[in-house]
Amino acid sequence: MDMEASKQALREQFEPIVTAMGFKFSPDKEIVEFLLEQEVNLHAQHGIPFCPCKGLTGDRTEDMGKVCPCIPWHRAHFDRMKRCWCGLYVHLDVDDPDKLPQIPEELG
Repeated sequence: MDMEASKQALREQFEPIVTAMGFKFSPDKEIVEFLLEQEVNLHAQHGIPFCPCKGLTGDRTEDMGKVCPCIPWHRAHFDRMKRCWCGLYVHLDVDDPDKLPQIPEELG
């Protein structure tokens, strides 16, 4: 499958999941395209579409909390930020993700 088809497949797979959790793809199309491309590459390398912004440790239990969409593992923190770590997803009511705060994990 080529890159564009793979990105579209991830969109179709993830959209209903994140919508049910109160999130949507960011309105920043450029970041969405870039991050989905990174996820396609991670999926090809590891067999799982890991979050592109969180480094993998090699510990399967720890790394499973980095599978996209990782919202369930970090829900309280993402709800405070109104976005996920990398910004691929934002709360449904967010129109301008650039105005959202980045809150350190230890404070979230």
